[in-house]
Amino acid sequence: MARTRTPVVSGWFTEDAPDGGGFRLLGTRCSACTAVFFPREDAYCRNPHCPGGGELAEVPLSSRGRVWSYTDGRYRPPAPYVSDPAVPWEPYTLVAVELEAERMVVLGQAAPGVGVADLAVGMEVEVVGGVLDEDPGAAGTVWTTWRFRPVGGAE
Repeated sequence: MARTRTPVVSGWFTEDAPDGGGFRLLGTRCSACTAVFFPREDAYCRNPHCPGGGELAEVPLSSRGRVWSYTDGRYRPPAPYVSDPAVPWEPYTLVAVELEAERMVVLGQAAPGVGVADLAVGMEVEVVGGVLDEDPGAAGTVWTTWRFRPVGGAE
């Protein structure tokens, strides 16, 4: 039986961008001031200088950006974070990326196999789909998210 792919947060990304761009983060753009937001905003423009009266429209964000900062998570976080103490802790790399066109910084995990030794501030990276977690069993859910990997890196 096929496993169900479910985004960890609905509406924050798509695996098939409407412009044919593949995996993309989704934001919103205000028509009055052209400000772009991620995470998306559906109620009001968050720009304090917006003249108001604009509509918020969903927009795919840049597929590439540059590393702004990065670090690694080498310890199991304390409660209330939920993790199985019987499973060995897997370190992960966090990357803050300034998106190419929007010039906003978005935080995400690095793609599997990419560690802090593989990154440098200013390096070009791209956003790709990734798996955050999987429910056990053949019919379980695969929880999808976004990751960053160096441009030209293996998937």
